[in-house]
Amino acid sequence: MGNHDLGSSDQQGEYTPYTYVNYSSLPDCFQSWIEHNGNDLVTIFDLEGHIKYISKSVTRWLGFEVDEVVDSKAGDYLHIKDHHKIRNLLGQKPDQTHHTNLLVKDKNGRYLLMRTMISKRYNPEDGNTYILTIAQHITDNNMMEEQMMQSEKMTVAGQLAASVAHEIRNPLTSLKGFLQLLQAGIQKEEEYYKIMLEEIEKMESVTSELLFVSKPMTDERTSESLKEMLEDVITLMNTQAKMQSITIRTEIPTGIFIFCDRSQIKQVFINIIKNAIEAMQEGGLLEIKVSRTENRAYIDIIDEGPGISDDLVKKIAEPFFTTKKNGTGLGLMISNQILDKHNGYMEIHPNAEIGTTFRLVLPAE
Repeated sequence: MGNHDLGSSDQQGEYTPYTYVNYSSLPDCFQSWIEHNGNDLVTIFDLEGHIKYISKSVTRWLGFEVDEVVDSKAGDYLHIKDHHKIRNLLGQKPDQTHHTNLLVKDKNGRYLLMRTMISKRYNPEDGNTYILTIAQHITDNNMMEEQMMQSEKMTVAGQLAASVAHEIRNPLTSLKGFLQLLQAGIQKEEEYYKIMLEEIEKMESVTSELLFVSKPMTDERTSESLKEMLEDVITLMNTQAKMQSITIRTEIPTGIFIFCDRSQIKQVFINIIKNAIEAMQEGGLLEIKVSRTENRAYIDIIDEGPGISDDLVKKIAEPFFTTKKNGTGLGLMISNQILDKHNGYMEIHPNAEIGTTFRLVLPAE
């Protein structure tokens, strides 16, 4: 990328500070853009990534004062996975405009998804070229996250419906047969009643989990057993796994608890396990292992799929990025957001021989 450096200022050593460029002194080629985008987050930075101007709306959107941001590096506020989007523009001719979604960090360290127009502009007054960005919240960020999470939940629920229907159909067939036998006056009624009750409980468990998936997310945190939550999710996912000749093997000790919102963390488990199952087109073994240190719980989801390249690992949590034909590209992004809210994180590691390990790390009680 040559001199086109978007890295953080504290990682790149000293650089020559720039004088704050106020609105009235901006070149004419920039003033017209700002006049028409007064409520948006407007930023101008040079080809070295130094911010020359930022609109006062930075306080409203990100919580920073203008003086805190001017002279810093754009890379300090842009998620590292999005740096390439700016770098690609730097190599193009001026006056080209692109629209994209960027994850921008606020003063609390939280990344907000913003719809951003990026334009490379030549300034004839000083003979330099600058990058102009105009960013908008897609909607109120909390509402946007809730809507995306619920949309993804409903998408997952719809995709699981076919396997759940299969899971219910088998017990129904058994129940019908037992009822016909009882109607014909067969003996050992108590034994058949017991089996029928077990089949009904199986259907109740599966349908309850599907209903749980489709309910709106809450934010009510309680002490929850990892073993119980994972077993609930596996109950829901097991039919889909069996249909693809996948065996789910677990090593989940009892007694590991986390303080969490049950609905959100179970959604993360569903997203990751579902991705693993879909990656294993040839079937195989899917392992779920849980362990803990003194203050952290580790959930390893180990698949035997084709694996993930280093390039895809860098892109995989980007909004709307997907390799699936009918994928939304939101599942992993939402999972990362949920984990972040719970002071956790996700690691993705290629396995030595085949497949990928997704490691979820959460604070343990």
